[in-house]
Amino acid sequence: MVSEIGKNLRDLRAEQGLSLRQLSAETGLSPTLLSQVERGIAEPSLKTLRALSSVLGEASSSLFAVENPVLLHISRPGERSRISTPVGSIQYERLTPGNGNFEVLRGTLAPGAWSSETAWSHQAVECVFVDSGTLVIELATKTIEVQTGESVTFASQQAHRYGNNSSETVTFVLTVSPPTP
Repeated sequence: MVSEIGKNLRDLRAEQGLSLRQLSAETGLSPTLLSQVERGIAEPSLKTLRALSSVLGEASSSLFAVENPVLLHISRPGERSRISTPVGSIQYERLTPGNGNFEVLRGTLAPGAWSSETAWSHQAVECVFVDSGTLVIELATKTIEVQTGESVTFASQQAHRYGNNSSETVTFVLTVSPPTP
């Protein structure tokens, strides 16, 4: 799937008339990293995807699209592409292939870790189901604790982030529609 994201990034960059250096200047990402992502050599981190999203806007959801959506996809452990933060606080495994409509991710959040340094917002709807542990969601002005077996759905236009205040790893399934980093 990394190659699909890379190909889509190259196509989107070209559509917007941006060179690698221009995209680099606008995102703060190195031209080398952007080139490696485009060529499928490097997996983009969550921070990289968010930086791209801030420049590419709503069109960034097309990074996850595939030309010929599959009619059947089996997601197997160890074969899934991963998205992570640079420091590895949160890991996402992609459970679905890109189809442009929604993204399903399996998240793993280490004890004491947060999905991002600060809450952020984007145009989507998110639904989170907690597999194990207690997931803390900072959502606008609220803090919500979601226990094992519970789920929560919210409009992502509200600034939000995920956290783990416990001493155990939290695992959850996250659906985002449309896909955004």
